[in-house]
Amino acid sequence: MAKPLLLDAEDVRVRLVKKFNSNHRKWFAGDGPWPIVIPLGLPTERQAKDRLAPVKQWVEHWRDWRGAGELVWSERQWFQLGTQSLPQRLVLRSPLDVALWVGEGERWQRAVLRHQQFVARWPQVRSGLGRLFDVLADYADADFWRLLAVLEWLTANADTGLYVRQLPIPGVDSKWIESRKGLILDLLDPEREPGAQPDFYMATGIRREPSLLRFRLLDGRLRQRVAGLEDISAPIDEIAALDLPIERVFIVENLRTGLAFADLPGALLFMRLGYAVDPFKSLLWLEDMPCWYWGDIDTHGFAILNRLRHYLPRVHSLLMDEPTLLDHLDLCGVEDKPAGATNLDRLNAAEALVYRGLIDNRWGNRLRLEQERIAWPYAWQRITELY
Repeated sequence: MAKPLLLDAEDVRVRLVKKFNSNHRKWFAGDGPWPIVIPLGLPTERQAKDRLAPVKQWVEHWRDWRGAGELVWSERQWFQLGTQSLPQRLVLRSPLDVALWVGEGERWQRAVLRHQQFVARWPQVRSGLGRLFDVLADYADADFWRLLAVLEWLTANADTGLYVRQLPIPGVDSKWIESRKGLILDLLDPEREPGAQPDFYMATGIRREPSLLRFRLLDGRLRQRVAGLEDISAPIDEIAALDLPIERVFIVENLRTGLAFADLPGALLFMRLGYAVDPFKSLLWLEDMPCWYWGDIDTHGFAILNRLRHYLPRVHSLLMDEPTLLDHLDLCGVEDKPAGATNLDRLNAAEALVYRGLIDNRWGNRLRLEQERIAWPYAWQRITELY
């Protein structure tokens, strides 16, 4: 007959640590069947006779035990060993019982108390804070009260149009809020779908700091209209209102490439953007303007071009073709993490052919030609041929 599995308190604790780690957020949200019952391995008389000393030690171990939960004993009338009182099972009736067992009682009680404080102020969050257990359990008291103050102020003062730096909340500075934007959103709307990413500024009514675009005016006549400035960074809404006799626009992914451009008649050049091309949706004067985009010949360069065409459908690609790639194969590097899309639906036929070739490793494994590696005389000739 197999030996009985006699669980002692450490065996129980190890099992409950795993259960707590896997389920405590769900329990905190009010889910989970209770009580939890853990059989302790009650032996038969024959098993007890075969292992009399270990069984006696096990019984005494549980007689001396003091802890959370209810220890249920069972009376056994055995033929040879007589009447015996044996520990049969441990019954845990609440998450707090489990938390106390695994050394998490203080954290659990702190989280419950803070949850109650939230609910007292905002009853609508009653069912939504389960996934924020760690914040409620572990935040320093000072930061927790700052968090409450921020939420109370934002709830009472919607759409103020103030910058973060202007919020009149004692003890809270802009860096404190900036580093906790995701948490603040979670607490303002705790029942939103996991993974959803609402806009912090739209959700809070806080004024967004202006996004700046950097551009160069490549024509002296254009520079005269802005007091001779040539390299400018300005908020998007101000660029959207720009009224200059611009005749064509270049958009380059890389800063150094943008700085290398010499003067070109009627030209404005945007630079240093990467994937951040969304601002172009606000520049309505670009819609009918001849535009060229120059990015790296790699999967991400074409992904950016594809994204840009969502806002500027007629933008042309520049130096992102197969002849340019073939002329510079010896200067190509390796793309660490290629873009994941198998098809980019806004590329033209020639661009799609190059993109597909990069994915299929037609010219080499994960090939990448950075625009900086293209000889400048080669590039400048192609640019000036546009005139």
